[in-house]
Amino acid sequence: MTETLTERGRAKADRRAALLAAAARLFADRGYPGVTLEELGQAAGVSGPAVYRHFPGKAAVLAAILVDASQGLLDGGHRTVEEAAAPDEALRALIRFHVDFALANADVIRVQDRDLDSLGDADAHEVRRLQRSYVELWVGVLARLRPDRAESELRIRAHAAFGLINSTPHSARIHGRRPADRVVRSILEDMAWSSLTS
Repeated sequence: MTETLTERGRAKADRRAALLAAAARLFADRGYPGVTLEELGQAAGVSGPAVYRHFPGKAAVLAAILVDASQGLLDGGHRTVEEAAAPDEALRALIRFHVDFALANADVIRVQDRDLDSLGDADAHEVRRLQRSYVELWVGVLARLRPDRAESELRIRAHAAFGLINSTPHSARIHGRRPADRVVRSILEDMAWSSLTS
């Protein structure tokens, strides 16, 4: 019985993930207001009403995309820092971690940029709270690496590095073609390191 419940739970989690991935693609392409719940279900291979088994409505789908991404960044960032032996290693690892996120989640970044204001107040507050905590994680690492710099300056540097890395969905195309991820990754990692430590 436990195995069946576990399989059922796994299947439900997989459907939820498929819905969120489909929603991120649609919202990124057409904007949150331009997508119906029925279209979202169709893109994920389920009926529109079936979406309600996972989310109470379209607003909850948007909230899940942005809250899950922000929580994932914060949790992953903490793990990354905890595994590093020294501040410079922690910063390099954080940069790699965030570049990995940006390359794998271009749709989510575009949704964040365009549709954050479509969130309800409580969800918007939660996303901003998680994102502030993520910024402060970076500031803490930078402060250990550059104790001679004011925290306010380090915070500006962290935000600037995020802007650079998160520009990937918009800027990492050359004449309409996207270069290989390894090329983009190398450029982003080098530029982020320079901007944070110069």
